[in-house]
Amino acid sequence: MSEKKPITYKDAGVDIDAGNRFVQMIKPLVKATSRPEVMSDIGGFGGLFSLNNSKYKKPALVASTDGVGTKLKLAFLLDKHDTVGIDLVAMCVNDIVVQGAEPLFFLDYLATGQLSPEKSVEIVKGISAGCQQAGCALLGGETAEMPGMYADGDYDLAGFTVGVVDKDRVIDGSTVTKGDKVIGIASSGLHSNGYSLARKILLDTMQLPLDEVAPGLDKPLGEELLTPTRIYVKSVLNLIRDFSIKGIAHITGGGLLENLPRTLPKYCKARIDKNSWDKPAIFELLRDGGQIEETEMYRTFNYGIGMVLIVSAQEAEDIMGRLSGLKETAYLIGEIVPSDSEEPIVELG
Repeated sequence: MSEKKPITYKDAGVDIDAGNRFVQMIKPLVKATSRPEVMSDIGGFGGLFSLNNSKYKKPALVASTDGVGTKLKLAFLLDKHDTVGIDLVAMCVNDIVVQGAEPLFFLDYLATGQLSPEKSVEIVKGISAGCQQAGCALLGGETAEMPGMYADGDYDLAGFTVGVVDKDRVIDGSTVTKGDKVIGIASSGLHSNGYSLARKILLDTMQLPLDEVAPGLDKPLGEELLTPTRIYVKSVLNLIRDFSIKGIAHITGGGLLENLPRTLPKYCKARIDKNSWDKPAIFELLRDGGQIEETEMYRTFNYGIGMVLIVSAQEAEDIMGRLSGLKETAYLIGEIVPSDSEEPIVELG
């Protein structure tokens, strides 16, 4: 009777040695994001961060979590993984800066069927780059190797960030009033929303090749679709330092129609001039290729506006000038007017 060979975790599809090698490979990427408050190196059970209380009179923590969504499908198709990490960070840090919070640290979760250290390092390169753009530390994360849970080569990403703001400086839209101006800051493209619809139109209906330049674009379609989400943190924090920003909205899933009302008080309406900003060509390609109705365009995509500021009419011109100096493309896209409805709304005109 022959002896049976012992079964190892690696035989079941989980390579602990590959995981350890991956951790060693990403240490320089994590270190590049460090801040003085970081108290621990990667590899511990938890990340330690010492809040600098001297900077804040009444510190309040603000947290957000998000993922990249089906934009990852494009990364799989193109075998390009060094930018989706930027998207991951952006979707989280852009959400907390709208309340005036400075992002302090970030954690990521990478789940895959079989760990490829080399591919995973490319992903973390993007996360590290995003953290550096936002000024926050990559404090830790988790890599889960789960055989049978994902198709070969697929993975999923989730992220989590914590920031801080003084309680007296929280931006919540409560001071927004009639006559205030609405400023839109340009997006870098689709960002990380609407990709299920985008893929259906561009790849299924129009059957456009990802490696070719599509009509109206100036780069291959795949490159356009993988353009990272713009991170607005440093520009917004710069504005908050010197101006009284009344409300901010991150334009993600739900578009202008559903995100802008989240920062408006009752009986207020944002009247938006839909012809006041340039629409990137990718949106026109989607609209025409899918015969998408206007409301659907504004509710599904950011349509060229990634962040919205609500400011007093007196400060609007100076803020526009500051944004230009910060290398942001900004447009005066509307104003706040009274509404008969208790529910805040957006009116396109």
